[in-house]
Amino acid sequence: MTRLTHDLSRTARTRRPSLTYREIGATRSPEELPEGYHHLRHSTVVGHGRAAFEAAGTAVTTWRTHRASGATVRSEAVRAWPGVHLEVSVGIGRVRLGAPCAVVWTAYEECRTGFAYGTVTGHPECGEESFIVDLAPDGTVRFTVTAFSRPDAWYTRLGGPLIPVLQRAYARRLGRTLRRLVRA
Repeated sequence: MTRLTHDLSRTARTRRPSLTYREIGATRSPEELPEGYHHLRHSTVVGHGRAAFEAAGTAVTTWRTHRASGATVRSEAVRAWPGVHLEVSVGIGRVRLGAPCAVVWTAYEECRTGFAYGTVTGHPECGEESFIVDLAPDGTVRFTVTAFSRPDAWYTRLGGPLIPVLQRAYARRLGRTLRRLVRA
């Protein structure tokens, strides 16, 4: 039995963590994010044309962008679909901070691809984050990260204003990484 198969069979026998916020799906309308949270909106051009759009969309929805940015992703599926649970962790070596999430919506459209995940029990934050690739009529391929979050653990509350700065830096890193992946 492989490790992934083992993890999935154990997950099937245990109670699945639940989402920790009420505004599920709110990142679909990034201009109207819920009050009471820190808001993040970051957008960057990652390429041009249909081929760049397809490559970017695949990299985002298969966790490749996150992994290539230095995060570890453990997921029960190879692609983002609503209901898929995953854990994204960052850190060095064995010192890693894990963030369990569940995909809450996906977009697999002609000119828009991506997904959003929401925080579940055990995540150090409370909220939702979306990762969207858009193909504009002029061929511009844009990657956008939209999030709303607030601290949900003692150490993220202690981090105060540093946490949003780190989140913005990670969103920028994802954009740079995706641009590199699209060019490769």
